[in-house]
Amino acid sequence: MPWGRARARRIMQKLSIVIPAKNEAGNILVLIDGICAALEGFDPFEIIVVDDGSTDETGQVLRDRMASLPSLRVLCNARSAGQSAAVHSGVLAARAPIVCTLDGDGQNPPEELPKLVAPLLAPGSERVGLVAGQRVDRHDTWTKRSASRFANGLRARLLHDNTRDTGCGLKAFRRDAFLRLPYFDHMHRYLPALFARDGWQVVHVDVSHRDRGAGRSNYSNLQRAAVGVIDLMGVMWLIRRRKRAEPVALGSDEAADPEAQERRA
Repeated sequence: MPWGRARARRIMQKLSIVIPAKNEAGNILVLIDGICAALEGFDPFEIIVVDDGSTDETGQVLRDRMASLPSLRVLCNARSAGQSAAVHSGVLAARAPIVCTLDGDGQNPPEELPKLVAPLLAPGSERVGLVAGQRVDRHDTWTKRSASRFANGLRARLLHDNTRDTGCGLKAFRRDAFLRLPYFDHMHRYLPALFARDGWQVVHVDVSHRDRGAGRSNYSNLQRAAVGVIDLMGVMWLIRRRKRAEPVALGSDEAADPEAQERRA
């Protein structure tokens, strides 16, 4: 591709799809093909897979697919850094102003992506920072669903984020707003509270869920519980200590707009 066309493609990206993946060789190609089909009307878009220290054939499968899919980009971690770190790296590398995320195990149907993007592209959506998917009819074990229900209920009571399912990997958000959030490990589970903390409107969308195609989960209920309490206390502290005022340049439209000033308060 000539340099001029390559540069234009970088500038004109409408969406960046970020997928954290670890040992998903049996799922990742089906997921990528599903994304391409679901977003046919959003071209040009890019797909960024962050291979988080896989020890199976995920890296080789992705390299082979890149040869026939120019919109596919792959980032590789030499060792696993976790889902939040993988998502953060993918968003940093993204070229589009709107980013969508979904898990690499195939349980988040890519057909739901247009539904997530719509509230960010609608007229008058400038205040919408995050669209969070909430799973219905979850295809997980009883123990996993029960642990998730307890954790979500506790988080909602303490953070008042009006979200019943922060663990859903299907999300869409403004890239610049995401990169202004405080980064910490496991932050992906607290995005509604963090976006609201910064004054953004959060939209919730019900999404479907399906069985894992191949392999097994990289997380256990015990792992989530071990870090959950500390993370929850940390997010409560971040909300309490948020920046409560933003400077407004004299003579700007916002200086005379009470609603804009109120959003910043």
